[in-house]
Amino acid sequence: MIPNAPNPYLRTKILTASPTELRLMLYEGAIKFCRQGADMLAKKDFEASYNAIMRAQKIVLELSTSLNHDIAPELCDKLSALYTFIYKKLVDANMNRQPAPIEESIKLLEYEKETWQLLMKKLNDTHAASGDGHAITGAQQTAISSLSRSA
Repeated sequence: MIPNAPNPYLRTKILTASPTELRLMLYEGAIKFCRQGADMLAKKDFEASYNAIMRAQKIVLELSTSLNHDIAPELCDKLSALYTFIYKKLVDANMNRQPAPIEESIKLLEYEKETWQLLMKKLNDTHAASGDGHAITGAQQTAISSLSRSA
């Protein structure tokens, strides 16, 4: 298998995920790479730390750019500000090689993930969740490249 190729199972999971499930996977991926970055930083493996934190940054950027401001502009503005804050924390962590901003980012991302899971449960309970077409979205492409087997 090609070292940087995405896991075929994961690729299928991403391509068949509903938009709500996909967003949950993005939260999970961002948290995963933040933890990897913090672990590598503790081991003084700065290159691996940089790469992991960069992957987390890309996912946070995707979370921010995928917000639909037409539906709930006020909520989206608040979420956009939160994602910008997390992104800046990750940039600071990378530049200054400090674990504290990563830990703060993880806490915020975990909170958002839990909130999203509660929303998903509520949507499932009311049968309101529905999937969109089969085209690969920007979020799906980010998830495929970010959650590759080499992670």
